[in-house]
Amino acid sequence: MLSISAMAQDAPGPALWELGGVAFGLSQQAYPGSDQQVNRALPLPYFIYRGRVLRADRDTAGLRALKTNTFELDVGLAGSFGASSGALDARKGMRELGTLIELGPRLKWRLGTTTGGAGLTAEFPLRAVFDLGDGGAHRGFSFEPKLTYGRQSGPWRYGASAGVVMADTRLARTFYQVNAAEAIAGRPAYAADAGLVTWRLGGSFARSLSRDWSLFGFARMDSVAGAANEASPLVRRVTGGSAGLGLTYTWLRSEQRAAD
Repeated sequence: MLSISAMAQDAPGPALWELGGVAFGLSQQAYPGSDQQVNRALPLPYFIYRGRVLRADRDTAGLRALKTNTFELDVGLAGSFGASSGALDARKGMRELGTLIELGPRLKWRLGTTTGGAGLTAEFPLRAVFDLGDGGAHRGFSFEPKLTYGRQSGPWRYGASAGVVMADTRLARTFYQVNAAEAIAGRPAYAADAGLVTWRLGGSFARSLSRDWSLFGFARMDSVAGAANEASPLVRRVTGGSAGLGLTYTWLRSEQRAAD
């Protein structure tokens, strides 16, 4: 999944909304277990809104249903870029992996904050997955529990996370199934099972360069060791990585401050 970081620098807190642009490049593993990368470089507009209920920020875009000092429940979006099967040696002649959009609830449990401002949070997103490359076809459900550590130090913000990605049978088939009609030499037919897709470790940073400019980046490692479909012929590499780097510019921001 891709995140865009942008920080307002006005005291006493961030602006209620911001409008600007972001330019980023990333190299993303085509899917967990793939031995090929998907590379993208894009300039995009961005909009951040930090309302009490409606939220569109660096974490997600959607509705926040509940917020306490310990728990937060929202309904939001996430996504990942697709890749044509013609560009992936393991999937030649198979259905393409389109750009996937995920929609669903996420529970965040704040486990504690240190005096230095560092915090540990457990997240439990359960999302339906849709393929934009196939008219929004439903591809199944994912569950991605993770632990996230975050810390702010002057103009720098750091983050690290560890988690897993689980999939139902339909989503597992999207990535790893080989039907009899798709079987060729070196790619036998395979029936995918629900369960663990990948173990995931990640790190990120963001740095304010000025009131309007910010730099951000991330790196992530995935491992399918012990995963439900590690034996699929579409799994060509046990571990793989993704990384990205970007720059944001805030063109306009509100005078009104966010409530939190």
